Amino acid sequence: MTARHFFNTPIKQRIGSMRAMILRRQRHPLELVELPTPTPAVGQLLIRVHACGVCRTDLHVIDGDLKEPNLPIVLGHQIVGSVADASQSTGRFKVGDKIGVPWLGWSCGKCEYCNTGRENLCDDARYTGYQINGGFADYTVADERFCFPIPLGYPDLQAAPLLCAGLIGYRALGMTGDARRIGFYGFGASAHILLQVARYQKREIYAFSRPGFTASQAFAKELGAVWAGDSLQSPPVPLDAAIIFAPAGHLVTTALSAVGKGGVVVCAGIHMSDIPSFPYSMLWGERAIRSVANLTRRDGEEFLALAPQIPVKTQVHAYVLERANEALDDLRAGRFTGAAVITIS
Repeated sequence: MTARHFFNTPIKQRIGSMRAMILRRQRHPLELVELPTPTPAVGQLLIRVHACGVCRTDLHVIDGDLKEPNLPIVLGHQIVGSVADASQSTGRFKVGDKIGVPWLGWSCGKCEYCNTGRENLCDDARYTGYQINGGFADYTVADERFCFPIPLGYPDLQAAPLLCAGLIGYRALGMTGDARRIGFYGFGASAHILLQVARYQKREIYAFSRPGFTASQAFAKELGAVWAGDSLQSPPVPLDAAIIFAPAGHLVTTALSAVGKGGVVVCAGIHMSDIPSFPYSMLWGERAIRSVANLTRRDGEEFLALAPQIPVKTQVHAYVLERANEALDDLRAGRFTGAAVITIS
């Protein structure tokens, strides 16, 4: 029986099958289906999924903001699981190892970008939960080159958000250089992790949320932000840098107004609404705007080594696999602070 035929069969128990939440069509809810348990190809691992974080990028895939998903697709790219079959791998991991799988799932390994440690820019790269089936399922397969050991001491639920919210935030923070006063625009999963990293590095964080989202502001202060307010407010002091997590293009000009001369505004999302035009005077003074594109394996290695030293503690809200659509809706509406994670039993 082919995988495509499985998408159209009713769910019942079969030997060699698994549950999965798939996206058939953009702008439609995920569907619970039964699929054949995947078989790893050369260089791949079969992973029994324990947990998978829910990311705003998942919403961008569902909503059609990202135009090239390999439909039907199993979403989810913050995967924590254990190796179930390593027979096709080089031996980097063994059966039973707990590993994580991030957004960047494959790159060509041959182009100029790949050969200079910038595989995040590879033109032929493929992404977990977008072109490669992800972690909203009992099992998945992944290229062993793009898997990471999970740091000791991290439960599955707490580890999952590190694999995108943490990694992308870490890359964005690196783009601020030695900035001391940094504004975070949008205080969700990534910001709540990154604030802990920034405090460890003796930086000051100024947190901005959507107007009316006072719970996010209180959460930011609880984690150590020196100031928190809504995005319509100006910070009490000029900022050295700003990181924009929210997918709202108008925040670029808001952040430019908040940073001083020489400041940088980092756009950390994979998708953002159009940036409105603005006068050159806002950019003048050697201010800069940068974007973050995906992640590199070096980012993963560095951040996952640093996280337990801080230690980063993630606040998570758990949903069973069958409630994945509810988790996505809650994320969209901002009904929780911290991160959402799908648990796989």
